[in-house]
Formats: sequence, structure tokens, C-alpha cells
Amino acid sequence: MSAKLGEILVRENLVTPQQLREALDYQRNSGGRLGSNLVKLGMISDDVITAVLSRQYGVPSINLDLFHIEDEVIKLISQEVALKYTILPISKVGATLTLAMADPTNVFAMDDIKFMTSLNVEPVIASEASIQMAIGKYYSGSTQIDIFDAAIAFETEKVGRNGKNGKAGKSGGDGDRISDADLDVKLDEFDFQSHEGEEFEVVEDNEEIDLASLARASEDAPVVRLVNVLLVDSLRRGASDIHIEPYEKDFRIRFRIDGVLYDVMHPPMKLRDPLISRLKIMSKLDISEKRLPQDGRIKIKVKVDDRSRELDFRVSTLPTLFGEKVVLRLLDKDKLMLDMTKLGFEPESLEKFQRAIANPYGMVLVTGPTGSGKTNTLYSALQSLNTPETNIMTAEDPVEFNLQGINQVQMKEQIGLNFAAALRSFLRQDPNIILVGEIRDFETAEIAIKAALTGHLVLSTLHTNDAPSTISRLVNMGIEPFLVATSVNLIQAQRLIRRICKDCKEETHVVPEALVEIGFSEEEAKTLKVYKGRGCDTCLGTGFKGRVGLYEVMEVTDELRELIIIGASAIELRKKAMELGMITLRGSGLAKLREGITTIEEVVKETVL
Repeated sequence: MSAKLGEILVRENLVTPQQLREALDYQRNSGGRLGSNLVKLGMISDDVITAVLSRQYGVPSINLDLFHIEDEVIKLISQEVALKYTILPISKVGATLTLAMADPTNVFAMDDIKFMTSLNVEPVIASEASIQMAIGKYYSGSTQIDIFDAAIAFETEKVGRNGKNGKAGKSGGDGDRISDADLDVKLDEFDFQSHEGEEFEVVEDNEEIDLASLARASEDAPVVRLVNVLLVDSLRRGASDIHIEPYEKDFRIRFRIDGVLYDVMHPPMKLRDPLISRLKIMSKLDISEKRLPQDGRIKIKVKVDDRSRELDFRVSTLPTLFGEKVVLRLLDKDKLMLDMTKLGFEPESLEKFQRAIANPYGMVLVTGPTGSGKTNTLYSALQSLNTPETNIMTAEDPVEFNLQGINQVQMKEQIGLNFAAALRSFLRQDPNIILVGEIRDFETAEIAIKAALTGHLVLSTLHTNDAPSTISRLVNMGIEPFLVATSVNLIQAQRLIRRICKDCKEETHVVPEALVEIGFSEEEAKTLKVYKGRGCDTCLGTGFKGRVGLYEVMEVTDELRELIIIGASAIELRKKAMELGMITLRGSGLAKLREGITTIEEVVKETVL
């Protein structure tokens, strides 16, 4: 614009060539626009420059002193963006926003405003000085709150259950071209409540970023800050997963907390692609590939009470009908419970499990659905066995946590590194203990059993409903019953159920008949005290905080081995195991009820009689 304006002014004899050269020299030293520098040097007035630009570009000029601008219009553009581009919103009629500009040729500014407001932009010209004065007038004393900046600083007020929406106040201008007005979203059934004494910072590519500067930086794209806050707040809320789900007319974000999904927000549809692309960039995925599922990882550092913590997010994208769904699994090493006595085992079940993993050879299997805590149990077992004299090797898909002193191998199916291939290599690496992430097929099962029979302790997982049915699953895979009987030392089935919140726990009345129906004796049902959570700020009104495990531990004794060899059914195995003292998943749940740890609904939801 500078050269063009100078040429116009010289051509119309409004400034001399010598004055133009002086103004350009001044601009090179001091910066700023040519027009404002000519005014500063006293060579021309603001009004003359405005009139020249209006004639040259066919854009009307206005006097801002004659206008009163409504607050609703001012809120469409943040103060930072107004200052950045020297612009001011004047009025909004229908889908058209009238924008006062010092430079009507700045197409980047107009494009950004179009993206930010979803409105058509109609430019008018006003002098730079009058726009700056108007910005000071209309934006001074602003009481707007950016819910996301406040969330980063942890100074938000309650905005979830009381139905209030946060108002946007800051904006980033470049890159994503999404304004903070787009982040004025509804937070449903969720409370972004502050936690005093905590400070967080999101770190990308292992480069630490100061939180305060992150919150202040007006150049940061709002999408970037939204992603950062989602990652940080998932940690604060104790979420295990973040679900980002596009639908035809809705865009939903949910957190899984203690095994239950909660709606967090419904951002505008225009945020869908930028938000998903941002996550794919952070996890080093191909943003151009939207037809195939992809898996990646995001590593961040979080500063809490002056202590820096590293977190991993496992990222999975899946093409759906209306865009890519993204699920992020939070792998928080601080939440990894490696003390087996605190996992929720009944004393006799824990004794059996510890006895099995203390054997020098044989197989220990942990079963249960995804998200039932199998990895935590196996890592706890490995940690208790991890000594300088022991060579422990794991084949995992994926490796969730790095454990010091344990050789962990990440599976890569695309290059042929699967569980079976890894197991074959392990046997040539002089191992004492082998962990196989999952037995999925006959080949893996066969090698694992051979390893268990040749002097190695093998730990692994399977997806079965209970401990006895695991035997049937192995036989159905093609493993001979006598191999199963001689190699397997113990099978453990497990589930996770929610704990009652300690801060709002209260006794509740349940008729004895209902207790008898779920498995208690009539005598015990008459005296048993049952509890529930009332709902408080600590548990976000749910009545639950944290989870505890239910464990069904079946030790493979000689009696059970005889049944396995003759091909007994899972029902027969279950009956015999219970006679030998096995506590079932329902029995473990009833034990948790006796201790007042959980509710009847949680036990019934996860177990069967």
C-alpha cells in the first residue's frame, strides 16, 4: 500500500517528492504506515489521506466521532485483532458486517474477519488515528472473559451445571483463521472448576512453553489454545479418554471419567477440521489422509505445583460418515498403580496371584474387556518381579508406559513385527520373564505356551468374560488341552467399577429382598449397610470418584488340570473352581459392597451371578 499511496499523493500534488522521500526514510527507521508517518511529520492531515483513499478505491469514508457502536457489534472482534489490523466493527445488518479500516487494501484482515465472524465484510475508510482512539474508547474496561484463557489460568467460575457460557475475549489471527468468538461454546454437564495451587503448561515437541505467555499471546490461534486446554483439563478432571466426534449437524467433545462418558462441549462445526488437523499435526499423522484410520502419540509436559510431569496421549483417528472421529487415551504415569495391595484384590485372591507370578515358569493370564485395568495389573506384577538378576522382556501393542529396567518392544504389524515374531526373538534373548500384550491367534498362543513349558514365566492377556471360559478360548484356538493344563498356572478375570465419593458418601435404604437377589444371604441382607454418593463438587455431582477392581482369580490346581485334560466345559470348571475357594467377579463385587466402597448398581452393571 505504501508505494501506491505515495504515488497518488505526489500525483495529486498533495505532497512533494522530497517530502515523500523524507517520510519513507522515517518509515524505514521508525516503522508504521506511510500515511500515519506523513501525518506525524506534519506534511498532510488524516482527513486528506482518508479522502484520497476513498476516491482511489471507491470505498466510502466515515467520521467515527459521529457513530455510536453497539456492544454486541464490538464483541464480534476482539481488541487484539482490532489493534493488529487497525480496524473497528461499525454495524451488523443481517449477514453483513461494516468494518472501518485504515487500509482498505488489506485483504488478509478482511479474510480473517470473515472466518472469525462468518459474516460478509463491507469495508469503509476511517483515519488511523480515529480508529485507534475508538478502539481505546470502546474496548476500555471490557469485562469479557475468555473461558479458555481462564481455564488455562485456572481462574474460571463454575460454568457447567449452572448453564452459563463463557464469553470470548481474546483472539489469534493467523494460521487457523478461527476466532475466539467461535469458542463461545456450551459446556454441558461438566464443570470447568478451578483448582488452586496448580499451574499447567502444554509442551509440544518437548519444548517447554511458559503458561502465562501462552495465555497472553494474542497471535496464538484459538484452535491451538482450545486443543491445549482440552489436553490439560482432561488431566485435571481425571479423564482416561477424550472423544472428539463429528456428526452431520453437531460437533461433540466428551471425556471418559471413571469409565463413564460426559459431554464437555459442542464447538461450532467450523472448528471441526482445524481442531482435528491440529491434533493430527501434534501426533505426527498425515493430515491429508482422511480415508484411513491412523494411530499416533502426543507427548506433553504439565507443570503442577512447580513440578514438571510428562504425559502421553495415544491418538486414534477413524473416518466416519461426517468426518474423522479422534479418540485420545491419556497415559498418565502418575496414575499407574504399581502397588498390588492397593488395586482392590481380596486378600486370598492376592495371595494366589502373587504365588503364581513367583513361579519360575508357567503362564499367568489376565482377562477382561478393554479398559478393565489389565495393563495396570500386569505392570504391577512386573514391577514386583523387576530385580537386577531378572531379564524381563515385553511385547506390547502399544507400549503404554516406560518401565525402568524392563525391555519393552513396540509391535509394528506393517513390517511384520507381531507378537509371534517378537516371541520367537525373545526366546533367543535369554529371558526370565516374558509379557505378551495379547494372545490373539493360534501362532502366538502356541509359542507362548511352549515358552511357559521351557522354563519361562509368561504373562499375557485375553478377551474373555470370566476366568474359566479362558480355557475354552485357548482350546478353541487350536491348543491341545493337555498343553493348556500343564502350562497355565493361574487365570484372572477383572473389571473396574466406580468408587463412592468419600466427600458425599451417605447411607441409603435398600430392601433386603433386593440384596438377596444379587447374591447376599437373607441373614446378611437384613443387617447390611449400603451407601451411595449424594453428589458434590469433588465428584462433579456424580457421587463417584475413582475406580476399584473386581477380581476373579482361578488358580489351576491338579483337580482343575484333570478336568481340562478330559475336555470339561467352562461351566464345569467354574463349579469346581468355586468349590476350591475361587471368589467370582460377583463375589468380589459383594465384598466391595460390604466394605461400603461401591453401589449395588455398579456391581450389577459389571458382573453376573
